[in-house]
This record gives sequence, structure tokens and C-alpha cells, in this order.
Amino acid sequence: MENEYRGALLGAAIGDALGMPNETMPASRCRLTKGYAKAARNHPNSALSAGSYTDDTQITLMLCELFVSGNYSAKNYAAGLKRLHLDNSLRFPDGTIISACRHMVKDADKPSGCNSTTTGCIPVALAFALTSDDIVEVREKLIEACSVTHTNPAAHAAAVSFATLIRSALNGDDKPLYEAQKNAFLEDENLGLKTGDAISLADEGASLETAISILGNDVSVYQTLPLAYYLIERFGEEDNFLNIATSVGGNSDTIGFICGAWLGATYGASGLDDDLLLALENRESMTTLIDRMWRRFGQKE
Repeated sequence: MENEYRGALLGAAIGDALGMPNETMPASRCRLTKGYAKAARNHPNSALSAGSYTDDTQITLMLCELFVSGNYSAKNYAAGLKRLHLDNSLRFPDGTIISACRHMVKDADKPSGCNSTTTGCIPVALAFALTSDDIVEVREKLIEACSVTHTNPAAHAAAVSFATLIRSALNGDDKPLYEAQKNAFLEDENLGLKTGDAISLADEGASLETAISILGNDVSVYQTLPLAYYLIERFGEEDNFLNIATSVGGNSDTIGFICGAWLGATYGASGLDDDLLLALENRESMTTLIDRMWRRFGQKE
């Protein structure tokens, strides 16, 4: 379990870093390179080095630090986001997160969340999935954390579904993807139907190009989550899975984050590509943090 626990966070960061240069770009199988790459000139991520992650991993690491230090609360999470925003440290963040941070700066006593279906809650879900082996137990607090930035029920549904995917994989469930899809349906029927359609497309052997044309690849949870689930079901057993997953363009960093977290939670850190792991930004400090998380939360399971 420790190997898989460590793999979930490291895999998410690897997928994020692989998808970073392809974010907002058109899908292209020409991007199936083995290692990391820099973003193109004039791309929002052009200042980042190859192997750097985006705001998805930044937010996850911040939350993990709050959890492991015993300082987590929705209020402290909001304060951490606000600090990153004021420092201009967030890397090409979800527009909804920017709006929420601006609301916090303007009036910290008013609700900051926006009625948005973007995927900014996805990194929140990973951090929560690492704190408990029972998603039902943490669901209410997860939704409370998501509401700091996102008040739309579909965004909450995506967070609960993704947390279920990772927790089910860590728990060794036979079909974690189906557990995740079931919980998506219970939280938001439309999201459940779309994720179910995505899994069916994969089972039918639909090509990646077909899946993107049907499912979409933009920042809405109604596109990102179904496409990620299609990719896991269709290509999850392939050696170059993360390269395929992050070639889809659009919201490629978050799609890579979701797929990498699943890969690591399923096969462990030892199942991740050694070269990608060695070249990952802040790998050593990230490993130290996840070891602390394991000692505080994982060993109790």
C-alpha cells in the first residue's frame, strides 16, 4: 500500500508536467514523445522548464502540507490560495480559481466560490483521497473545500468521483473506474451519464480521435472527467499511457493529473517511468511530503 500511496501523488505530478506544454493546444499524436517538453513560445506556460507542473499539483501539495501539519481547514485552504494568488505564484490557474481569489482579496468575509463547472476541484480531491480510506467519510469536507472556489454541484460531483477513483484503486478494489462512475452518477446524473458513455466508448475500441470529437477536451468537468476515464479504460495498460493521455490538448494538464494519479495508485511509484520521475520538478521534497502523509494517514489504514 505504501508504494501505491506514494505513486498516487507522484503519478499525478508526472501527468500534470507531461500535459503542461500541451494545455490549450489542439490534440496531436505527434506529441507522443517519451520525456518532458517545454511549452511553445508565447504559451501561458512558456516560462516553465520541462518537467514542471502546473497549479493542479501546486494546490495538491499545499493541501497535503496543511493536512500533514494538522492545520487543514477550509478557511486555511482559502488563505493559502489567496497567498499564492497575491504572490502571482499560481501557474496558469483555472479561471474560476482566479475569480474566487479576487473575491477573497476584495472581501474575505463574503463567500468566494463561483457557480462554475471547471475542473479546479480536481486537485482538492486527490489530497482528500490520501487522508482517508472512506470517501463517504470525507465527502462533506471535500465539498466544503471545493466550495471555496466552485459552488456548482457538477464540480463537486467530479471531485467526489475522482476521489473515489483514487481511493478505490488504493484500496485494491476490482473496478475502481466503475466505482468512480457510479459515484459521479449519484452526485450528478448528467456527469454520470457522460462518464458512463466514455467508458463504453473505450470498451467498444473507439479511437482517441473519435473519443475527443464526441467527449471534448475542454476545462469543463463534463468533458475533462469523461475523457480521462475513457483514456484509463482504453489505454491504461499501455506502456506509453501517460504520453497518450497528455497528447489530447485542451485541458491536458488536468487530464494528465487524473490519469497519472490513477496509474500511480494502481501500480505504485515503482511502476512509474524512472526517467520521468527523476526529471520531475521538486521530486525529493514531494517524496518527503508524501512520506509524511503516509505516516500520518496511510499507516492507520
